[in-house]
Amino acid sequence: MSWYSLPLLRAAWCLFFVLSASAQTTKPPSAPIPTQIPGQNAILMGVAWYPEQWPESRWEEDLRLMEAADLKVVRIAEFAWSRMGPSEGHYDFDWLERAINLAAKHHIVSVLGTPTATPPAWLTQKYPDVLRMEPDGQRVTHGNRTHASASSPRYREFCRRIAEQMATRFGHNPNVVGWQIDNEYGYARMSYDDVTRQQFQDWLKAKYKTLDNLNTHWATSYWSQTYDNWREIPIPVGGHNPGLMLDWKHFGTDTWTSYQQNQIDVIRKHAESRQFITGNFMGFFDGFDHYTITQPLTFASWDDYVGTGHVDPAYNGLSHDLTRGFKRMNFWVMETQPGAVNWSSLNNFLNRGEARAMAWQAVGHGADDVNYWQWRSALNGQEEIHGVLVGPDGTPVPFYDEAAQTAHEFAKAESSFRDTQPLSEVALLYSYDSHWAIQFQKHTEKYDDVALLKIYYQALRQISQSVDVVSAYAPVDAYKLVAAPSLNVLPKDLADHLLDYVRNGGHLVLGPRSGMKDEFNSLLPQRQPGFLVDALGARVEQYYALEKDVPVSGLWGSGEASIWAEQLKSQAPGDEVLLKYGKSNGWLDDQPAVITRAYGKGRITYIGAVLDDKLMAAATEWMTNTSGVTPVLGPVPDGIEVSRRIGPGKQVFVLINYSQEDRRVTLPHSMNLVLDGKNSNTLDLAPYGVAVALDNR
Repeated sequence: MSWYSLPLLRAAWCLFFVLSASAQTTKPPSAPIPTQIPGQNAILMGVAWYPEQWPESRWEEDLRLMEAADLKVVRIAEFAWSRMGPSEGHYDFDWLERAINLAAKHHIVSVLGTPTATPPAWLTQKYPDVLRMEPDGQRVTHGNRTHASASSPRYREFCRRIAEQMATRFGHNPNVVGWQIDNEYGYARMSYDDVTRQQFQDWLKAKYKTLDNLNTHWATSYWSQTYDNWREIPIPVGGHNPGLMLDWKHFGTDTWTSYQQNQIDVIRKHAESRQFITGNFMGFFDGFDHYTITQPLTFASWDDYVGTGHVDPAYNGLSHDLTRGFKRMNFWVMETQPGAVNWSSLNNFLNRGEARAMAWQAVGHGADDVNYWQWRSALNGQEEIHGVLVGPDGTPVPFYDEAAQTAHEFAKAESSFRDTQPLSEVALLYSYDSHWAIQFQKHTEKYDDVALLKIYYQALRQISQSVDVVSAYAPVDAYKLVAAPSLNVLPKDLADHLLDYVRNGGHLVLGPRSGMKDEFNSLLPQRQPGFLVDALGARVEQYYALEKDVPVSGLWGSGEASIWAEQLKSQAPGDEVLLKYGKSNGWLDDQPAVITRAYGKGRITYIGAVLDDKLMAAATEWMTNTSGVTPVLGPVPDGIEVSRRIGPGKQVFVLINYSQEDRRVTLPHSMNLVLDGKNSNTLDLAPYGVAVALDNR
């Protein structure tokens, strides 16, 4: 287990931080916490609304249009600090209460965002030390967002005050159902000021106790990096000691976790327990470990944007499942794009029906709410020409109708989704430590561990039709197949955790670069895959960054490996070589590329290369067949995504046609086609078409 999972070390952490439990030892909740709002629909659609930007005389019309579109939720106030706190020590929440109550009149509930991503000018001008410092030593100026330092004790005090004032006023308001802490925190980098550096040094001292321990684990004798005073240790900028770089990421995780906890504590002190607390995260953003930071939250949320181009259903589905895996429970999509954004290189509009398909995909993957950002075009500001539902003149834009159609469908189908969640036989392991370690020393610019995760995900989901993405330390005994495409950091306790899974009958598949590092980002004295060598009965003799593709052939057919290849060597009886390299650089010629071995009641497999699509399809077919994994629905035509949610006495399927041609799907038996209002065992889907099939036999 990583050091930062240990309670004793956590208790020793420095004064400025309120610590949370580590996600590396994530435990399943004793009972799932329902994300559905009591008395409201099981699946909801909403919008980000900024009443502070408009005259109150306009609010009624905005809310009337929302109600007509069947929107059930507004998220408000997350950027309204200067309106709620116009000067130090003075607060004005009357306008916000009127907005919340008027929304309730239109059967719309409110989620309050704490406004701490946008400190007001009076604060940053009077107390410039709260502003974040860039690596070059320059303070960020006022006028954008996320310009304050999350590690500033003064700024945290102001954040606590505004959050407490809001919770005192609205913690018992029946029309407020929950809270969002800040907005997309971590979006900006950590501050590089002297206060933050000293906190980092104190944090290191609490972790390592002595400089001898730190110097040993970081191997600081290399390049004369040895430290004899805690105050000598820098914040890493650019390439640096790998141990220092990884600890800076851990420190960043704990900084943002305690920044979040600073507000959670005062909200929980004053708010009713029925009000949830969440944060809107950003998919594969890697500024901190999301398994850690989401633990104190009721559930996780994320902001689902495409940007340039069109939705990639595999990557988008992977991002949904990543978010669901943070706490292993249903989630919210707190923001998604209403057609187009304004911040990408080419802000094209999604095709008609594409955003509707995205919303239903979110629900299929476990979302209980989807909110569009934003309701109406702001007349000024950095996002003037972002997509909206209502234009600057206050009348609906064409996308309003698509959002309304989708929301009407949510309302029609919501009873089918009550008390349901996805359930999978396959899990992918994602480790922030491993991701960071690879990013620090990629060895080839072409190696992208998230892209490799998507390759495994897409191939496995095409067969199984349901995949969980979870922490490497998550409970895995319920899965028939667990794959870890790039588990670079693999300390002893994690290896033992995975070996227990294999001994008890699971199938563990490791990808390239696995088992190279310990929890300090130091090379293990064993060859890859480190503490799993004995179970595998084989090891990695050498790894190679590839200049060109290498032929590979064997049980799974013939194809090519690209980007990365590892030369494996069998060391024990019972090993089976599934693929070998062909003629290459001389070192790889005729050497094993994939080895599998039965171990205990289960099996461990090592894939030492990045395989082409054809070989990956064959590999996943073998993995799933060997593990006894079956599709959740059954065969479907190409381009159809299937998702399943299970509840008491029922299962509900969401089918989406991502091809550009009409598709007919034959179901295993007659089901209730909820959106069509009929029972049938066949359904027809146009491009971006959606069907919801309820099976309660």
